Amino acid sequence: MDIQKNGFLSIEQLSDRYLNAGQGSPVKSRTAQELSFRQVLEQKSIAGQNAERLRFSKHAAVRLKDRGIELSDDQMERLNDGVKKAQRKGIRDSLVLVDELAFIVNIPNQMVVTAMDSREADENVFTNINGAVIN
Repeated sequence: MDIQKNGFLSIEQLSDRYLNAGQGSPVKSRTAQELSFRQVLEQKSIAGQNAERLRFSKHAAVRLKDRGIELSDDQMERLNDGVKKAQRKGIRDSLVLVDELAFIVNIPNQMVVTAMDSREADENVFTNINGAVIN
């Protein structure tokens, strides 16, 4: 590799040094990068789908079990729908009512914080929420 008199490498010399340095042709390198990008994109897509799933905190799971509350598929779907509605309205902590069940949900984290049925809502007072969805 010859260096020009001004001390700088030519474009051809730089291309040879960095694009063909033991990696084969630039086309193969580009294809590997595209596959890697595609894989990362798919992983991000899967992570995004998982992020949208409603989760139950340990406290909420214990409350459901202790209170004998079992959600049907329809109720779970309506709870998810209520969370989506709250999210569209910019609610951060929401009361979501489904049939006689009440759920306090942290919307940004997609986390059910606690759950109760109508018998346990003593005074029908809910605190630390900034919105409610009746579904």
